[in-house]
Amino acid sequence: MQLHQNEDNQRKIIHIDMDCYYAAIEIREKPSLKNLPVAVGGRRGGRGVLTTCNYIARKYGCKSAMPTYRALELCPQLTILPVRHDLYKEESDEIRKIFKSYTNIIEPISLDEAYLDVTETSLPAYDLASYIRKEILEKRKLTCSAGIASNKMLAKIASDWRKPNEQFEVKDQEIESFLTQLPVKKIWGVGGKTSEKLSALEINTCHDLQQLEISELYKLFGKFGITLHSLCRGIDNRPVISNRERKSCSIEKTYSQDVTTFMDAKKRLRSILLELKNDINNSHDDRGIRSGFVKVKFSDFTKTTSEKTSTVINSELFNELLSQSWARGKGKSVRLIGAGVRFTPLNDDEESQLELF
Repeated sequence: MQLHQNEDNQRKIIHIDMDCYYAAIEIREKPSLKNLPVAVGGRRGGRGVLTTCNYIARKYGCKSAMPTYRALELCPQLTILPVRHDLYKEESDEIRKIFKSYTNIIEPISLDEAYLDVTETSLPAYDLASYIRKEILEKRKLTCSAGIASNKMLAKIASDWRKPNEQFEVKDQEIESFLTQLPVKKIWGVGGKTSEKLSALEINTCHDLQQLEISELYKLFGKFGITLHSLCRGIDNRPVISNRERKSCSIEKTYSQDVTTFMDAKKRLRSILLELKNDINNSHDDRGIRSGFVKVKFSDFTKTTSEKTSTVINSELFNELLSQSWARGKGKSVRLIGAGVRFTPLNDDEESQLELF
């Protein structure tokens, strides 16, 4: 086997992104769905939304976060399956075991993607990415895409370059040419509002952005402008952080029919808290919990969140927070209720108790 040339004295970062992860697992479990349009997500009709869909469904225009009713308009034959978080979490754990056979420096971003720092590995990063993808396919019967570069931003961009089931490397000597026509919206941290602001200034590519002085960027975007000055030149010194600290845990539900009474809202909250408790228990996170919060979205799509710090996080506290949020609606019905907790930092000795039920 011919290997790519190894880089000298450079970081080697791989970004692995599983292909249509939830849908791919469901199709693996039900092979009869292999050549059909498949989505995972909410109820048929009503306010359900798609979590993900396979590439056949995407050809019809279906995509994640799309309302279920709209997806069915585009693709009436779409098979919609319920979300099975436990199954996807178990699968993610198995995939990370494969990662650990190549490096211990792993930063999971979500269940279906992660950064791997393979700088200390003797083999070239491109070949390691190929081996990892092959092992995931053989052992887990799932495909993934990989991006390879000397930093996280470029590796993540590269993993999307030849999706699905491919890999792409941005070599250091190719960074300048690679960035020339790269849309600014691909830069890490550039969201919708920043993208719109840049577009209004007729800045559409990284090359366009490179023409602005750092002082101009600071005036436009504050501290993030300084970061943009580096990122648009392909400079990203963020490390791959193993054991990234989970800051919070939450569950939220969007209802097919508006919740119109506070008593009904309390019943819905109780169900959410049961799921929240189960999620926290299954996370095996031994840290304390510093606060609880409740999120409410009203029928007119306005949102409010109530939060309280306490040494005891229980259902009484959440009911109090729900009452505060509910009152802000001034009689408006509710389409979404969510509840969550924020954890204490890893180095914090403060103790708290979770006593939901």
